Amino acid sequence: MSVSNTAETPTSQIKNEERGRWVVRFAGDSGDGIQMIGELFTSTCALLGVDVATFPDYPAEIRAPAGTTAGVSAFQICFGSEKVYSSGDRLDVLVAFNPAAFKVTLPMVKPGGLVIVNEDSFVTKELTKAGYSDNPLDKPELEQYRIVKIGITTITREALTGTALGAKQADRCKNFCALAFVLNLFNLPTQHTEQWLKRKFKSKADVLEANIKTFEAGGKVAASTLPLHYRVKAASSQRKPGIYRHLTGNTAVALGLLAAAQCAKRRLFLGSYPITPASDILHYLGAHRKQATVFQAEDEIAAIGASIGASYGGCLAATSTSGPGFSLKSEFINLAVMSELPLVIIDVQRAGPSTGIPTKLEQSDLFQALFGRHGDSPLPVLAATSPRDCFDMTIEAAKIALRYMTPVVLLTDGYLGNGAQVFRVPEKGELPDLSHTFVPEGEFQPYLREEGTLARPWAIPGTPGHEHRLGGLEKEEDTGRPNQTPANHEKMVHLRAEKIERVVQDVPAVEVFGHPKADLLVVGWGSTYGGIREAVETLVAQGRSVACAHLRYLNPLPANLGEVLKRYRKVLVPEYNMGQMAYHLRAKYLVDVATLSKVQGLPFTVDELCAKITSLL
Repeated sequence: MSVSNTAETPTSQIKNEERGRWVVRFAGDSGDGIQMIGELFTSTCALLGVDVATFPDYPAEIRAPAGTTAGVSAFQICFGSEKVYSSGDRLDVLVAFNPAAFKVTLPMVKPGGLVIVNEDSFVTKELTKAGYSDNPLDKPELEQYRIVKIGITTITREALTGTALGAKQADRCKNFCALAFVLNLFNLPTQHTEQWLKRKFKSKADVLEANIKTFEAGGKVAASTLPLHYRVKAASSQRKPGIYRHLTGNTAVALGLLAAAQCAKRRLFLGSYPITPASDILHYLGAHRKQATVFQAEDEIAAIGASIGASYGGCLAATSTSGPGFSLKSEFINLAVMSELPLVIIDVQRAGPSTGIPTKLEQSDLFQALFGRHGDSPLPVLAATSPRDCFDMTIEAAKIALRYMTPVVLLTDGYLGNGAQVFRVPEKGELPDLSHTFVPEGEFQPYLREEGTLARPWAIPGTPGHEHRLGGLEKEEDTGRPNQTPANHEKMVHLRAEKIERVVQDVPAVEVFGHPKADLLVVGWGSTYGGIREAVETLVAQGRSVACAHLRYLNPLPANLGEVLKRYRKVLVPEYNMGQMAYHLRAKYLVDVATLSKVQGLPFTVDELCAKITSLL
């Protein structure tokens, strides 16, 4: 089916389709404002009370040549009336701003899906940039899709005729024409977008007027030409009462750090250096100087060094980075291990090695988090499963760091950090008490350990009687004085390791979802959660013998994990790496583990997971 905006669609002929869940993807050049309208569409959905999950997909190059497939920027959102676990698989709706976006993204659209294209961009010059020899919109194979050809550029320019903006400036408004089309398609309100525009451009009257006019013009054309409307089914259950907002994983980490500091009654200190895709944590906290001390260092090493100093001074200290920066921090992480100071280390993983593909997701820092330090220097490692889980796991990392006096690594990744979900703001009293009892005045021994956790005491410098030294040399038990004798070193290595093993008493048992007598268990960690959960739900509904378990605590692992793994005939571990968790589970539990690796910088599709699981059953 192909529709052009040259003819109006009578109201009586408009088809209405209703579903519980929809997947929409905007795609165009990185300068087309794709991420902006994706976020606005997400906000509108969230305000209506539906659940959402997003996947902003950025080009790897800072500014790839316009119109090429390397420069395609995309924003995907899955939204629905029931719980949404991931940003979705096959697309129900694609909005393609140019031929390159059309070429890259069309294979993701399900048969019968709606494809809205800016037909003004399908000219010889743009087609050549995208690698087309002729116009793909004329191909018969497109009959499996619903193609709606809209002159988005033309509509925009006509709407702005008579304004002070030139053609180039006017064309920058076309993203709001496209947004109006999709809002109209789903019968969604426009007020949120209009209010946002007024706040965003309140000091730029000409830009505000241009975007409002384009937005209104797109809505009018959509109302008269779209041959169908989509609706989300009403939710079968009500949301828990409270205040809701949609937020990215990086914002959730930042809010988690602020909340943890408040719960601990400590000043938050973040020492960081800008790095993709973790920089948003630094940016967000930098705007909250009343609640946090934020230090943008000259490099990664200085950033974590300052954070260790802040921890020594009694702050809840954190540092944020990605894989390359994590490597640079490794020596100072060892100093925090040796001095046994609380520190939250956020690693927003990205595709490597080296500079790799900075904007794409990967889970390849697991080995680095578990083992990437010299000497025997174990520390707790946690992993968030979703953007909203980033908040909870940040608080959990702070809790463990303070209780056990240790640095803690929290692994997220680009998919979680940039993706967004609806988040219920916790009410007063719902967050844990993380307050720490400091040693009272008087003599104390800096390495005299608490019996249950083996944590050493935390003393604030300047407290009378608490004079002590910390450093990287091996410590003497109880006193903390440098002691390099063989027997003391061996004892302290074992003590530090035992302290980390005792963290397991705060690790909840692993839970299993799926068929009660399954033959195969799918084990995931981190951001594979959404895809795995949807795949298993799909297969269980078909009567397949499969279950899943997901790991948020990676060191130490849950106490019951070994027993759970041995209950199943087969175990599959899907990962965005070459099989690091599978290797770890094989080594620790001596179980045979099948792997499913994906290192394309893209999340698993449910189809991929279902196909692999089915092949093993």
